[in-house]
Amino acid sequence: MEANVTIYTTGYCGFCTRAKSLLGQKGVRYTEVDVESREELRDWLRKASGQRTVPQVFINGKSVGGYSDIAALEKEGKLDGLLSQAPPADAPAMPR
Repeated sequence: MEANVTIYTTGYCGFCTRAKSLLGQKGVRYTEVDVESREELRDWLRKASGQRTVPQVFINGKSVGGYSDIAALEKEGKLDGLLSQAPPADAPAMPR
C-alpha cells in the first residue's frame, strides 16, 4: 500500500517543479492541485499548513511542508517511510 500524496502548486513555481520531480523520481503517484487563481484554496492552505508559499505537500492528509522540507526528509532517509504508509481510514479528504 502507498500513501495518498497531494501537492498544491502554481504554474510558475520552480520549487513546485523540483518537488514534483523528486516525487516522480521516487515513483510516487500524487494528485496535483493548481492554486494559482483559487484564493479559497490558498486561504485553506495557510490555515492547514501555516505556510503562505507553494508547493505544499500533504501525505495522508498531513502537511509535510514544501520542496526543501521533503528534500530534507529524503536526505535524512525518512521520506520513504512516510510514502509507504497506507492512509488511515479517517484520513481527511484533501480539497481540490
